[in-house]
Amino acid sequence: MEEDLRALLLGAPAVAALVGRRINFGRHPQGEPLPALVLTTVSDREGLTLSGPDGLQRARVQIDCYAGSYGAAKELSRAVRAVLHGHSGGGFRGVFLDGARDLREPGDGTGRPFRVSLDFHTIYSA
Repeated sequence: MEEDLRALLLGAPAVAALVGRRINFGRHPQGEPLPALVLTTVSDREGLTLSGPDGLQRARVQIDCYAGSYGAAKELSRAVRAVLHGHSGGGFRGVFLDGARDLREPGDGTGRPFRVSLDFHTIYSA
């Protein structure tokens, strides 16, 4: 799922125009420029029915949209949302936006990036 989600975002012209290839799971490499996306799998579980596993996985993925200004972080979040919310195809049965938060990294504010965090529920073939 992780590779497919990253590939989906990299293949979206509106997202790639803003971040290039700066889409990573876990963390953004220190010293790399912004804007960038950081993806984190918050939870991932096997789908079950009363008869046993249903062959699908359900994951919650947080996508942090980092940029040097609030406007740029918000623009990036809108591009990500347009690509993912309601997406189905490939191994994905459905990707749905669950929530969004506007944040600022802690500290004195000097040089700290702005962040918009998006939470997506994904249903995909294992």
